Amino acid sequence: MHVTPLVWIVTLSVLTAILVFDVIMMIRKPHEPSMKEATIWICIYVMLAVMFGIGIGLFAHPVTDKTSWDYAIEFFSGYLTEYSLSIDNLFVFIIVLGSMRVPRVYQQFALMCGIILALVFRGIFIMAGAALIERFAWVFFIFGAFLLYTGIKLVIDYRKHGEEESAQTDTAVMRFVKRVVPSTDEYHGTHFSVKIDGRRVFTPIFFVVVALGSIDIMFALDSIPAIFGLTQEPYLVFTANFFALMGLRQLYFLLGGLLQRLVYLSLGLAFILCFIAVKLVLHAMHHYGWVSWEVPTVLSLLVIVVTIAFTATLSLLKTRSDESKTEIGSN
Repeated sequence: MHVTPLVWIVTLSVLTAILVFDVIMMIRKPHEPSMKEATIWICIYVMLAVMFGIGIGLFAHPVTDKTSWDYAIEFFSGYLTEYSLSIDNLFVFIIVLGSMRVPRVYQQFALMCGIILALVFRGIFIMAGAALIERFAWVFFIFGAFLLYTGIKLVIDYRKHGEEESAQTDTAVMRFVKRVVPSTDEYHGTHFSVKIDGRRVFTPIFFVVVALGSIDIMFALDSIPAIFGLTQEPYLVFTANFFALMGLRQLYFLLGGLLQRLVYLSLGLAFILCFIAVKLVLHAMHHYGWVSWEVPTVLSLLVIVVTIAFTATLSLLKTRSDESKTEIGSN
């Protein structure tokens, strides 16, 4: 897909403006979003993503045998995959914010800062991944092997821990920061640092943001290879990540306890990652002329949509059944 520097500049300017507007609106009044507010913002971001994908289909300029709508399907496939992985990541965010005892009124600010860091890190990973793919097609074998390993590990972890989720909040980055940065245990609004007795110290909200940012680096190691398995266009990879991450904090407040009901989400994501791993390997083998067939983009989108819908439905049915059994047992 031919993307001119002007298109990149305009796109980044518009996306930055959306992000800045969201940040300003949040900073003016830190609060816990109501269900209505969270729903409205999620609908806005989903609608913007849909409009963007349709715009790709209408105005993209193909440079290969693909059509503009092929690129639109790649965008939607990448967007749904990244959104699904982001929902799974919310489990970890819940544990991080809970274990670090972040007041609900400041959680939205912490999540927003974490999302901004995620966009920066993923932008760097996308540029690095695109450069590798452009020069070394064999990197798809590595990406495929890593995704296959990640998918299998998700299944093994699920069998070991069942519905329980665990998170390592005290990462190497966090341990280093805590050793070298003077701190206070008291929150001072959304300030990262304050002066106490003439000495500059950092507040807990600073460490929360560092924790979220360092954990997202690990998340990006899964999500970036996954989306490169669906599209090799850096423009589509970045925009799909942007729209998937924006609205994530509202989703955190909207879903709340519902996340605990998606007990089979990890298994669904494991299947998606393994499917994309096979797709990556086939793509690399096709590049070297070893096979004559690749997984069609439409099939990728269909597999992702069906898998998400199927695992979500099964999860809700299981939790409803478990609740019914609990009620019968208590009676």
